[in-house]
Amino acid sequence: CAVLDSWFKSLFVRKVDPRKDAHSNLLTKNEENNLYKIQFHNVKPECLDAYNKLCEDVLPSIHADKYYPCELVGTWNTWYGEQDQAVHLWRYRGGYPALTEVMNKLRQNKEFTAYRKERGKMLLSRRNQLLLEFSFWNEPVPREGPNIYELRSYQLRPGTMIEWGNYWARAIGYRQHNREAVGGFFSQIGNLYMVHHLWAYKDLQSRENTRNAIWQQEGWHEVVYYTVPLIQYMDSRIMIPTKASPLQ
Repeated sequence: CAVLDSWFKSLFVRKVDPRKDAHSNLLTKNEENNLYKIQFHNVKPECLDAYNKLCEDVLPSIHADKYYPCELVGTWNTWYGEQDQAVHLWRYRGGYPALTEVMNKLRQNKEFTAYRKERGKMLLSRRNQLLLEFSFWNEPVPREGPNIYELRSYQLRPGTMIEWGNYWARAIGYRQHNREAVGGFFSQIGNLYMVHHLWAYKDLQSRENTRNAIWQQEGWHEVVYYTVPLIQYMDSRIMIPTKASPLQ
C-alpha cells in the first residue's frame, strides 16, 4: 500500500528544473539598470483641465532638474478606454536606489508637497506599478508629434513571462516598419505578470493600416497563435499626450 500511495502522489508532482537566475534578470537590460514607474490617476471629470495644468506646472521641473535621478518619459490623458484618466511614465536611472533617492528628496520639496495636496482633491483613485523594460525593445526616447499612443496591457498566466519574452523577441521585428514601437515593460511590483506594450501612431486610421499590414508578414500569425493562450485578460487604451509630455 505504501508503494502504491507513493506512486499515486508522484502523478501530481511536477519536476522543476533548477534556475540559475531570476526571470527579471533574464528578460531585462541589466547594463542599463533602468527602473520605470507607471501611474494611473482617475480624475474627477470636472477637474481634468485643472489637473493637467497642475501637472504641467510641476512635473517638467522635476524632469529637468539633475538633482533628481529620474525622467518623465511621457504623460497622457486617455481618449478611448477608461475615461478621465491620466497616465504618467517615469524612468529612474540607477534602479531602486534612484527611486528611493527621488522619493526622499521629494519629501523635502515644498512645491511638490503642495502639488500632491492639491492633486489629491482632484482624484477619485490612483494606482501604480514598478516596471522593468524588455531587453529586445528600444528604450523610449522623446519624439515629435502629433501622435496618438496605444498602451496595450496584458495580464499573463503566472509562470509564462519567459515564454512571452521568447516569442516577442522575434515578434518585435515585425513591428518596426513605421516606428510604432515605443517601449515594452513588465511589472515587478503591483499587478504581477503584467506586460505593457506602448505604441505610437499618427492617428486611428494609421493604427488600423499598420496593424492590418502585419498579417501579411510571414510568421506573425504564429506569434499570435502561441501567445494568446498565455493571456488571462488584456486591455487597450488610446491616449493623447499632454503638453508636458516628452513623447508627443
